[in-house]
Amino acid sequence: MARRERVVRMSVEQPLWRALTGYRVLTMLYAVLLSVYGRDKYERPWVAVAYLAVLVVWTLATLPKVSGAVACTKRFLGTDLAIALAGILLTPLANVEARSMDGPTLPSIWTAGSVLAFAIKGGWRWAAFASTFVAVANIVERGNPSRDTFHNVLLVWVASVAIGYVVEVARASERTLARALEIEAATRERERLARDIHDSVLQVLAMVQRRGTALGGEAAELGRMAGEQEVALRTLVSSGLVPTTRVSEDATEGAVVRSVEVDDDEPSGRADCDLRSLLAPHAGSRVSFAEPGAPVLLAPAAAKELAAAVGAALDNVRVHAGENAQAWILVEDWPDEVIVTVRDDGPGIPEGRLAQAEGEGRMGVALSIRGRLRDLGGTAELISVPGQGTEVELKVPKVSRGKAGSAG
Repeated sequence: MARRERVVRMSVEQPLWRALTGYRVLTMLYAVLLSVYGRDKYERPWVAVAYLAVLVVWTLATLPKVSGAVACTKRFLGTDLAIALAGILLTPLANVEARSMDGPTLPSIWTAGSVLAFAIKGGWRWAAFASTFVAVANIVERGNPSRDTFHNVLLVWVASVAIGYVVEVARASERTLARALEIEAATRERERLARDIHDSVLQVLAMVQRRGTALGGEAAELGRMAGEQEVALRTLVSSGLVPTTRVSEDATEGAVVRSVEVDDDEPSGRADCDLRSLLAPHAGSRVSFAEPGAPVLLAPAAAKELAAAVGAALDNVRVHAGENAQAWILVEDWPDEVIVTVRDDGPGIPEGRLAQAEGEGRMGVALSIRGRLRDLGGTAELISVPGQGTEVELKVPKVSRGKAGSAG
């Protein structure tokens, strides 16, 4: 059996990095265009040209640095903020009248990209730290700041802190979702193992217990031991003490859930399977099998799981209705789903017996039948009237969900 690793990756943060990359490029071009159109106002145009040349080279050369949280290091953030602050403080040197005017600084709104990088990388505290430096630099650059100056620096400060807070909330949500998916995957794996154990080991132990008790003597002691082991194994399975093989982590692209599974399904490219060929072997002197005249096609994994659920229902007939009970299997092929009905003429199931069995750790119906159908996106309905037998109706959609469905 091959081992297959399934990876579920989630990220709210990564689109923000991509947006920041585009923002830095666009605002760099905007700063250059502002300087070109306002070049007549510069007393020292060479200062503006030199700074904008550095800004263009720095922005284009550091695009990979704003591609993700790992690449965006503290050293990069510090240098990037220093370049933004330098541009603000150099503005009066290039344009002497800048102190008395509310015109744009040399980097213009490119400075906000530097602050946003702090917010996405470290949250609202880092954003507050960076935007405070930007606010002080703007106030110093203006000399005698106006109301608009205070309004602009406050707007940048509040916006960056808000974005940083949203990023922190998104990261916490991703970790919570990753943990929920991890628990769900572990639960599904435990139920799959429990079904397999019920269909094999527990059935054998129960048979050994019955036969040993019937034979008596040393066989009775063997049957007693088998019964004890059956109870212990049922308790272990129902308690969920099954080791899992998945971990959750925070990667650069977001929270990650990895699950390593035993892949015993059919290859994904294989054609659909005829369900009739899997159910036909159940037919016999005590089991009647009614099927459509045309193939009943399902994904191989879905057909296999449905056939296993039918087998579990027939096992219950033999165990609870007796070896002489008569059973009937009816297969119906509808456009959007397949329905398989298993009916017997046994004594039926007393009311409340299924809930009692689950409490005792006997999970045959809950796991081997209902659990399988739930994983396929289908349903299993059990109708039983004492003295009139039991009917189990299994419904599976043609396009099934879950692991088993995706394998087809």
